[in-house]
Amino acid sequence: MDGNDRLAEQFEGHRSHLRAVAYRMLGSLGEAEDAVQEAWLRLSRTDTATVENLGGWLTTVVGRVCLDMLRSRRARREEPVGERLPDPVVSPADGTDPEQQALLADSVGLALLVVLETLAPAERLAFVLHDMFGLPFDEIAPIVDRTPAAARQLASRARRRVQGASPVPDRDPARRRQVVDAFLAASRGGDFEALVAVLHPEVVLRADDGPAAPLVVVRGAEAVASQAFRFRHLAPFARPALVNGGAGTVTVVEGRPVSVMDFIVADGLIVAIDILADPDRLARLDLALLED
Repeated sequence: MDGNDRLAEQFEGHRSHLRAVAYRMLGSLGEAEDAVQEAWLRLSRTDTATVENLGGWLTTVVGRVCLDMLRSRRARREEPVGERLPDPVVSPADGTDPEQQALLADSVGLALLVVLETLAPAERLAFVLHDMFGLPFDEIAPIVDRTPAAARQLASRARRRVQGASPVPDRDPARRRQVVDAFLAASRGGDFEALVAVLHPEVVLRADDGPAAPLVVVRGAEAVASQAFRFRHLAPFARPALVNGGAGTVTVVEGRPVSVMDFIVADGLIVAIDILADPDRLARLDLALLED
């Protein structure tokens, strides 16, 4: 094995971690892959004899790449922050796909990623690297061109915005799935009262149909139940899946994915539903693992 092969093997050992960092930073699976690839290109041009901690070095590089991508995204953004849902990570309902499990080791739901989208790029980086991956502030500081104390303040400010903004799901996955199954059963049966019964009074539904239509936001149990009632003809085609590590569904009609739904269940009630129904983005997701 020559030096390049050895370096590539070492990089592959860190790839899952780097993808996880980039996904939390960017909320886009495609952009996360681009960031990881850029890290590899930079590594291949670097004298690794000067790199003492390869994993830390790569995490720092991915952090810098993601920070630049976030700043570029904001500079060219034509839509307000939060007008599109992040990419979901979809796994089989039994959670047996190891690569997806590595990407979502701590089950970062879409609702949390939506909140992260509202943070300034430097705040998001400081929060993700410190709170989610345990990177010390003296290593984060050079990435954001701040002192360690200022980097700590960035993470603290982000933490205050995140806390309470994203609902905390029930810990029992079986209980979460039971509640989602009850929602689907009520939808299939056209039982409006049963739909309302499994929804929190202040439930929020977000539906992303693609850039041609604005993000739909529906609030309140009766309004969300009415929305589900309108689309009850699709309920029989919903397949159970893990969406960002939590209970979700993928709706497939005649072999074509129609939507991915992510549910957050807290205290036995559905408190948030995120629906990706953008045909172009659905086509780019790897949903073959859910085929019968």
